[in-house]
Amino acid sequence: MAFDANNLPDVTGVTIAILGGTGDQGRGLGYRFAVAGHPVTIGSRTVARAEATAAELADLPGVAAPIRGMLNAPAAQQADIVIIALPWDGHADTLAELADDLAGKIVVDCVNPLGFDSRGPYALPVPEGSATQQAAALLPNSRVCGAFHHVSSVLLTDPAVAEIELDIMVLGEDREAVRVVQALAGQIPGCRGVHAGRLRNAPQVEAFTANLLVLNRRYKVHAGVRITQL
Repeated sequence: MAFDANNLPDVTGVTIAILGGTGDQGRGLGYRFAVAGHPVTIGSRTVARAEATAAELADLPGVAAPIRGMLNAPAAQQADIVIIALPWDGHADTLAELADDLAGKIVVDCVNPLGFDSRGPYALPVPEGSATQQAAALLPNSRVCGAFHHVSSVLLTDPAVAEIELDIMVLGEDREAVRVVQALAGQIPGCRGVHAGRLRNAPQVEAFTANLLVLNRRYKVHAGVRITQL
């Protein structure tokens, strides 16, 4: 089957909450989706940090939709789609606390469980297999997908970067939720959301981020992934 973005759902105006949105990845995704016209809520454990980040993003060029900041729980409750961009060390505890708030939501996990030592970045073992699988285990009433693992936060937050040439691998068990997330990925100019399999395929997708970080350091780039012949 050929890739056809025109056959994906219409996600115009979908509201998005980003939990852990004060971090680099959350900020970058929040900015790009607000530029694309999606109302964005930055979630955090601290209201002041969330509001400060939202104000900073709202002042960037091209923002076409409101950006606001609030605590993680109310941010999750009011959004159509919730993106998890939490630090790995707080991933499990935070999601367990928010299970009721995330019930019925499409939840997109973009967390990469990585460690760093003198030899560079490496993938950490996760009992469930991956961060995305851990999210699915902790959120049995949510429609959990994995995506946005390989998008450079530097490129996302740079207003001078008009397009990001990248394929975003979307993983999930719920095919319709996957299609929605594919369409959402396509809201970032230059990006395509491609269906890369079920959640059991998330471990290698998350772990590959370590390889990209090595490439970035060695070649002084912001490397991504593009799938050929698609």
